[in-house]
Amino acid sequence: MSAPSTTAAVGKYFVPEPSHWPIVGSVALLTLAFGAVFSMNSVEAGPYLLGAGFLILFYMLFGWFGAVIKESEGRLYGKNVDVSFRWSMSWFIFSEVMFFAAFFGALFYARVLSVPDLGSIDSKNLWPEFAASWPTTGPYIKDAFSPMGAWGIPAINTALLLTSGITLTIAHHAMLVNQRSKLILWLAATIVLGAVFLTLQVYEYVHAYSELNLKLTSGIFGSTFFMLTGFHGFHVTIGAIMLTVILVRSIRGHFDDKHHFAFEAAAWYWHFVDVVWLGLFVIVYML
Repeated sequence: MSAPSTTAAVGKYFVPEPSHWPIVGSVALLTLAFGAVFSMNSVEAGPYLLGAGFLILFYMLFGWFGAVIKESEGRLYGKNVDVSFRWSMSWFIFSEVMFFAAFFGALFYARVLSVPDLGSIDSKNLWPEFAASWPTTGPYIKDAFSPMGAWGIPAINTALLLTSGITLTIAHHAMLVNQRSKLILWLAATIVLGAVFLTLQVYEYVHAYSELNLKLTSGIFGSTFFMLTGFHGFHVTIGAIMLTVILVRSIRGHFDDKHHFAFEAAAWYWHFVDVVWLGLFVIVYML
């Protein structure tokens, strides 16, 4: 890597040296694709290819993000690069908004349009015993289940995520005023709250399967419930990993009041996860 030049200081766009990481990432994705296809078709090499693909992917992530961190800490990035990063993260979060919007749309279509239509007078000759009520498994699946109540673990998890948003904001302000110990303390607290949230969600899933008979196969309610809450849990996991990396960097002395977009990007993502959960809590659990 070349030494920092004066171009970054005057705001010109930094052009990195040619990198091999995109090729490594392509190899990882290709290996994962073959591994997934082979696994779904019971080919013996499938699980091995999947494992190799994930190892290559993790190697690429560590290497590529490490290179970007070195460039950032070397002050190679000027204002134009910072703006580019901000737009990139904004569009990424927008794509995540559209991702969840698709599943919320599926839930809306099933609950508001499909279920009433299946229970209408015109459909009674096809499904005479079907009642247009929510929650439902649909006209074919007969296994009874109980929906997850809102005022148990889901309410506790809501409080945990809302609190984590507060602790993250405190950590952000501590960084801006150069209070390193306070930054590390409240950032670690945010990660712990996220970990507790995930632990309780795993317990909730075990409870749903073992005691409520609520499963992914429980018709339209089960599929939309687990798809929405499961993907949200996956995003909480990704956010916790991002914040853990930021915590390690903070302990190593990275970030100040002028150079800290990586922190802001992780904070944006975490607050997005909070907002999605509020929508889930109201629409999936309460209504």
